[in-house]
Amino acid sequence: MSDLNDLISRLPIDDLAAQLGADPADVRAAAEQVVPTLVAGVAAKSDRGEDVDTALAAQDSTLADGTIDAGDVDVAQGEQLVQSLFGNDGGDVAQAVSGAVPVAGVDQSLVKKLLPLLAPIVLSYVLGKMGGGKASGGGLGDVLGSILGGGNASGGNKGGGIDLGSVLGSVLGGGNKGGGDNPLGGILGSILGGK
Repeated sequence: MSDLNDLISRLPIDDLAAQLGADPADVRAAAEQVVPTLVAGVAAKSDRGEDVDTALAAQDSTLADGTIDAGDVDVAQGEQLVQSLFGNDGGDVAQAVSGAVPVAGVDQSLVKKLLPLLAPIVLSYVLGKMGGGKASGGGLGDVLGSILGGGNASGGNKGGGIDLGSVLGSVLGGGNKGGGDNPLGGILGSILGGK
């Protein structure tokens, strides 16, 4: 989780808030939910054996290096990435993320706006962790497992794999695969392939 915390701490929260016309505290709270969800989306896509290389290949691997500039984010590309990761379930993902930690008061419309802004940054971060290489094999699974705090995760859909519900439940304040008191793990798990 320290990798995610590092990325979240480097996000240009004030710039994103100004761009979205939102309060920086609200943007930070939403980003703390969106970033792990995007990483888990990449993990689920990879775990199902779907092509992740195409999305990563189109990504600027330096976008998440050093100081992150919100002005460098291609929102149209971000929308394509969100579509690639979540298909037509992006609205369900936004709803699940916004309701994950009720005490945080994360607004669903803010989550929807942040998904395409943060997707290119998150994919750039993942690509950077991979050393700019291809996602095939166990390398991506290992990187994603490390980022999500899941240890060694398989890059394919055979054996092992990242338990998406457990990861999201723990990252976003729930518990087990079923999400415990937090339905996000179960909802996103079903949207992203039932893991």
